[in-house]
Amino acid sequence: MKQIIELNVNGESYTVAVNPWQTLNEVLREEINLTGVKLGCGSGDCGACTVMVDGRAVSSCLSLAVEMVGKEIMTVEGMAPSGEELHPIQESFVKKGAIQCGFCTPGMELTALNLLNNNPSPTYNEIREALAGNLCRCTGYKKIIEAVGAAGQKMKEASERKTS
Repeated sequence: MKQIIELNVNGESYTVAVNPWQTLNEVLREEINLTGVKLGCGSGDCGACTVMVDGRAVSSCLSLAVEMVGKEIMTVEGMAPSGEELHPIQESFVKKGAIQCGFCTPGMELTALNLLNNNPSPTYNEIREALAGNLCRCTGYKKIIEAVGAAGQKMKEASERKTS
């Protein structure tokens, strides 16, 4: 039997009817039509379904939608909510050529956001470790790691300008 729940996604409220066993991934894609979140493995191993929940990266394929009531959910679409300009991470991925087919990109970018929110100046190895749960079948990760490092630097500089 479906239940009516309210989800806060990218700063907007959505009222949806869901089955208790439906994952957050299914609801985001099928009910709210946010297709930036992907479904890769369905078992939390590939990172393609990564979203932010209350400021923390989680696998939406392993999270039940009914457990997300009252939480702040952000998908890749929420990284640049105006649609006018890209988030520094997204911009860096484009500039550094870190996007191949694009399937893994949303999960990579949200994982990078999680890292940079907690560690604004990560080392190469810290970036590699943070991205270890995100699989890309197109590239050797070098450009992705470079993009995350460049985005971190840009975000840090922007933050320093705001505080001075």
